[in-house]
Amino acid sequence: MDEFRDSILILITETSTNLPPDVRRAMARAVETETGERSAQALGVITTNIAMACENVGPICQDTGWLTFEVRTPVGANQIILKRLIQEAVVEATKRGKLRENSVDSLTGTNSGDNLGPGSPTIHFEQWERDEIEVKLLLKGGGCENKNIQYSLPMEVPHLGRAGRDLDGVRKCLLHAVWQAQGQGCSTGAIGVCIGGDRSSGYLHAKEQLFRSLDDTNPHPDLHRLEEYIMQMSNTLGIGTMGFGGGVTLIGCKIGALNRLPASFFVSVAYSCWAFRRLGVVLDARTGGITRWLYKESSEIGVRSSENGEHFASNIEHRTPNTENGFSLTGKEKVLRAPVTEEQVRDLRVGDVVVISGEMYTGRDAVHAYLMKHEPPVDLHGSVLYHCGPVVMQNGTYTITAAGPTTSIREEPYQGEIIKRYGVRAVMGKGGMGPKTLAALQEHGAVYLNAIGGAAQYYARCIDEVLDVNLLEFGIPEAMWHLRVHDFPAIVTMDAHGNSLHAEIENSSAFLLSRLAEPVFTK
Repeated sequence: MDEFRDSILILITETSTNLPPDVRRAMARAVETETGERSAQALGVITTNIAMACENVGPICQDTGWLTFEVRTPVGANQIILKRLIQEAVVEATKRGKLRENSVDSLTGTNSGDNLGPGSPTIHFEQWERDEIEVKLLLKGGGCENKNIQYSLPMEVPHLGRAGRDLDGVRKCLLHAVWQAQGQGCSTGAIGVCIGGDRSSGYLHAKEQLFRSLDDTNPHPDLHRLEEYIMQMSNTLGIGTMGFGGGVTLIGCKIGALNRLPASFFVSVAYSCWAFRRLGVVLDARTGGITRWLYKESSEIGVRSSENGEHFASNIEHRTPNTENGFSLTGKEKVLRAPVTEEQVRDLRVGDVVVISGEMYTGRDAVHAYLMKHEPPVDLHGSVLYHCGPVVMQNGTYTITAAGPTTSIREEPYQGEIIKRYGVRAVMGKGGMGPKTLAALQEHGAVYLNAIGGAAQYYARCIDEVLDVNLLEFGIPEAMWHLRVHDFPAIVTMDAHGNSLHAEIENSSAFLLSRLAEPVFTK
């Protein structure tokens, strides 16, 4: 088993940096069919980012997510040793910047720094009667993980009415699950579903559905019909990529079922973003070397000649279409350079494209909580505050290697007060924010900018240098990074005049959702 650890390291690297062919094909279809202007523009950035991640062997999204390994071993394999080797590979991948430091002590808030800790990563073992080892890996980010949802039937589903303990009740739950994610889960996305089970097994089985290929066919005819229906009708809700409005909201729906207790009827939904990072390998049980890949055709496997022995998909025919620079600039973009004035901000309207050059600061959950009790370590007056937890490498100096936005709604309890206290003029993240922040933007003269979720490589190339870092004790993702950037694009989705694209899309899609209340799957 000398090669086992190295094989897992290759699997982690490939999963983090290169989308599988079925997801690439689905995203290519989204590009071809999307008619919404803002969503099409976002897809341009996404497709550019996918190609850049593959070429640079860099994380597709800066949130490299929670690691879930599904491992099948021959009878008699020492799973204790295999678990240790998997953990060693995770530590090494973190050192190399293929994984962000994502494992946090739930009691102290301390980041372990190596992605290890109680329950981290998740490793599920199962024996089978084959003389080979199968390892599948799913990387699922926090933004889409937060949009997982579980229903207990019968219940009243918002905008859809009563859902009973039948397939039509499940239908209503799944439509609502897609709707409630909006842009916060980085749509366009995919859902894994479990009908039944108990609360814990239901969520586990729902996540396991995400290991299915997007191109497969459900063998159960009723579930196949439901999958097809959800795919079709979800794309009539007008949510679109990043929740910008458009015709492509879902690229996959995979449904399984477990037996349940008579008293319980759970419907569990695992939501995945467009950065659907899932791959697998089959290993020689004697050496641990890779014998073949899962989810990939043999013609798509190549080996990069490098000191790290990293693998990549070399057949570019299966890449999604690329554009020269993602955003198609028109010359009408508004240039922001900090410090930003109130006059500049009040000149912006929802839908405007802005290009940021100059300086900005990152700040996520820990920074926002800190600023509610302490003065900031820097002068934030007129600043751009970016909701981002980057991947950072250090070799004498700091280098940001992945820098997409995180979901902003988590900062809703803090954001309005921070804008008021410290004079922040622009807040940037993804998925939008709520009424408290919208009111603060209007009252104090600030704006919310939506960057493209998951576009970690695209935005990293807009960062010229790290000028400084504060609050590093919170861990690399949660620290406050002082950056110099150039041509950093985003879209105004909440302005200083009380307008919110997110509220508009949520309301319009809720109306369309309500029109799907009539029963479809009846006995």
